[in-house]
Amino acid sequence: MTGFAAKPAVSAPGADAVLERLAGATRKQSAITALQVLGVTAIAWCAGRLGWLCLFAAFVVVCLCGVASLALVRRLARRDGHASWRWAWLALASGLLAGACAGYAVARAAADALHIETVDGARLFGSLLAFGALVLALPLAYAQRQARALHLLALEQAALAAELKSLQAQVEPHFLYNTLANTRYLARHDPAQAVRMLDHLIGYLRTSLPDLRTPMSTLGREFELAEHYLALMRIRFGERLSFDAACPPTLQHLPVPPLMLISLVENAVRHGVEPQPGAVSVRLGAEVADGKVVATVADNGAGLTDAVLGSGVGLRNIRQRLSALYGGAASVELRASGAGWTESVLSLPLQGALP
Repeated sequence: MTGFAAKPAVSAPGADAVLERLAGATRKQSAITALQVLGVTAIAWCAGRLGWLCLFAAFVVVCLCGVASLALVRRLARRDGHASWRWAWLALASGLLAGACAGYAVARAAADALHIETVDGARLFGSLLAFGALVLALPLAYAQRQARALHLLALEQAALAAELKSLQAQVEPHFLYNTLANTRYLARHDPAQAVRMLDHLIGYLRTSLPDLRTPMSTLGREFELAEHYLALMRIRFGERLSFDAACPPTLQHLPVPPLMLISLVENAVRHGVEPQPGAVSVRLGAEVADGKVVATVADNGAGLTDAVLGSGVGLRNIRQRLSALYGGAASVELRASGAGWTESVLSLPLQGALP
């Protein structure tokens, strides 16, 4: 049985959130900015740099117009419930253009009133536009790029969740059918064994079904699920299969993605136990190493054959899921450990404190 309860998708900030950050200054921030403007104005006035004072006033006007345009879009977004990037850019362009015109007018008026000369009109207008773009347009462009990247990641997680849910829907009926068919056969020929199979099936379903609706499980629950599954498989394969699952008590509470360990166990049974005519042992263990939770599923069955290496659909799905959940901080590896043993090693970032 392969399942997946997706971690809540990454929330990609839209234009609304970005405008909130760019234009929604708090009172404290506004007071600090006002004091800075007054300080620069006082310094320029005392130093007799009246020309620079005129230019500074023009730059302030440009920034105020740009921020005001973004604030207007933000206010409209609160009313309508959404602000698009197109409207944000149109508002910023309009605000910067209006700000450059207003800043130019302020600089010229101040220069005429103070009887000083400033730079020529075209250069001043271009400088004001460039300054406004540097202060407001670049942060907005960076925020939009970041939002797009997060949005793509959210879509990737949603697509992966849908793919794994579809795979789960295909595998679950097959697993349940085989188990119930075996139970029916045992009910006629070995009732005590049939009862044991039903007990493990109930335990398996009781452990796995809640994981389908939650983003995270615990390592202890995942080991319990694997034990029920292997107990069912032992009834099916008889003396051919033996297993040992040991999860240290100090690690049982650690959060892990649900139904991921069981996928590795199923892989070991499918490729290690089923093709092997003789007895096979499956071992499960867990430890903490280098700040990571390392879970290992090992079997001494058929080994790493070309069929195993070439049919890594399950491992590929696990890697995609790990990438969506943890980026490059988690991994799964299939390797031969010597003496006929094959290991599937799942490494996850350590989350939560150890007792």
